[in-house]
Formats: sequence, structure tokens, C-alpha cells
Amino acid sequence: MQLIAIDDASASEVGGVGLVSKYVSAAIADSTRRAYRQDLQDFLNWGGSIPATPEVVAAYVAERAQTQTVATLTRRVVGIGRAHVSQGLSDTTKSDLVRTVLRGVRRVNGAAQRRVNPLVKRELLEMVACMDGVRGVRDRALLLMGFSAALRRSELAALQVEDIEMVREGMVINIRKSKTDQDALGRKIAIPWGRQSVCPVQALNQWLDASKITSGPIFRAINRADHIATQQLSAQSIALIIKGYACQVGLDQAKFSGHSLRAGFVTSAIQAGVAVHKIQQQTGHKSVEMLSRYIRDASLFDGNASGAIL
Repeated sequence: MQLIAIDDASASEVGGVGLVSKYVSAAIADSTRRAYRQDLQDFLNWGGSIPATPEVVAAYVAERAQTQTVATLTRRVVGIGRAHVSQGLSDTTKSDLVRTVLRGVRRVNGAAQRRVNPLVKRELLEMVACMDGVRGVRDRALLLMGFSAALRRSELAALQVEDIEMVREGMVINIRKSKTDQDALGRKIAIPWGRQSVCPVQALNQWLDASKITSGPIFRAINRADHIATQQLSAQSIALIIKGYACQVGLDQAKFSGHSLRAGFVTSAIQAGVAVHKIQQQTGHKSVEMLSRYIRDASLFDGNASGAIL
């Protein structure tokens, strides 16, 4: 069994193998492809094979449930199923047995996923206040832009100078591709000039001036000698930067990640009374349902029944 079967096993049966493989590969995000391969590899390491019977997959799920989260297991089953389908085999993960075992694992172990804390406006301002040096100029622009545009860490890492358009009202960011836009249709996000002590537009201009970056990746690695690299920061590096500043201002860094900027924007906007459709315009969420958990958490104390009684 070769792992490449997840991507384009069936392509070799079609004319123009090179082109078919190219477009099949492009249809799946790199991160998704890596996850599929890792999930399938775990199954193979356990002792499974492709094709696999429902009984074998169910046994794998039951055993791995002792050490892996429900979310991880669910994803691994999807990877196993895709490996079958890509070879023209019946997807045994859709069997009633496998589904029942997964449902039982969810009931016994719980299906709640780990959620990071939102980095709300007050905490963001505390972080910005303790930044200094060349690295601080970069990080100030990084966090303020990530927050004000509600960007995912991958979107923030991928930003290029060519994606920014300065206008009278502030700036417009062109997001060429994102997690929910794998077809690269793109979307534009407006960031107006800040009205308070911190301004994302000004922070970006200060970083570009200080770094002398005129094209290519905006946010780049900086070494101990303050030398600015040519390659972009990784998404993981952005998460570590946020964790580092969280620690500096006395927060539990384990509760924050790259997603904290995006979640913090939504939470702060809801608390400020911004209309949900305007929040969607900034975040790119397709439906209100996707924002519902933020709305619920941000309004826990609004008109709280206990507060009205005690």
C-alpha cells in the first residue's frame, strides 16, 4: 500500500496522467493532504491495511480511543475512508459497525474539542505595550493586522506586500486563498485607520519602513542579530509569538494560539455591539451558525439571570 494512493491513485488509469495528477493534487490543500497521510500511516503502523474490513477499522478505533481524542480519531477514519475510495474500493468506514463504535467513543470519551482563549482587545493592547526593538515593530504590525482583519494564522503568514492596497480610508487586504476558499476566488478585507492609540495601518507602514521590505512576504523571521530573513514566518511561528506575549503579560500561554487573534476580534466586536453581518464581512464566515459559539460566549454576562437576582 503506497500513501500516494490518497492523492491520485486513480489518475494513472486516465489519459494525460501528468495533468490529471496535477489537478487532483491541487484540489486538496497541502495541509489536508499531509493530515490524510499521517492518519493513514497511523492505521498502517497499528497493523491495518488497505483494503480493510469494517471489523478491522472498528477494532482500530476502539483501541486508539484509549490514547487519542475523538476529533483525531474521527479525522483518521476519514483518511482511511479516502484511501479506499481513491483506489476504487468500497468505503468500509461508512459501515454501521464503524459508525456505531465511533458514536460509542464519543459518548464515553466526550466529543468536545479543545478551544483556545480569544485574545480580546484589552489583552491585545497590553501585549502591544510591551513590544520593543525591530522584532517589536514587526510583532506590533503582525498582531494588530491579524486581529483587525480577523485573519487565520495561515492567511497572516501568507500575506505579501502586493496583497496590500493603501487607500484614503486605510488599507485593503486581498486574501488570495484561505482554508474555506481552496478555489482561490479571493476576498477583500478593509482595515480603516485606527481611532485610538494603536492603528493597524500605521503599524504596518512602520514595519515596512523599518524593514525596507518592498515586495514579497510581509512578515518574516528575524534572527538574534536583528537580521530580517527573506522567507515568510510559518503559521506555527505566529502561534509561538502570540504565546510568548501572552506569557509576558501574565496570561496562561497554553490557552492561546494563532487562532486567538481571529477569535478575539469576533468576541470583542460582539461585546462592542457590532452587527453580526458586519462581523461576517470581516471574518468571511459563510453563516451566522459558524459565529454562534462566539456570540454565546461573548454574551454570557449580558442580562445574566443570576446577576439580576443576586
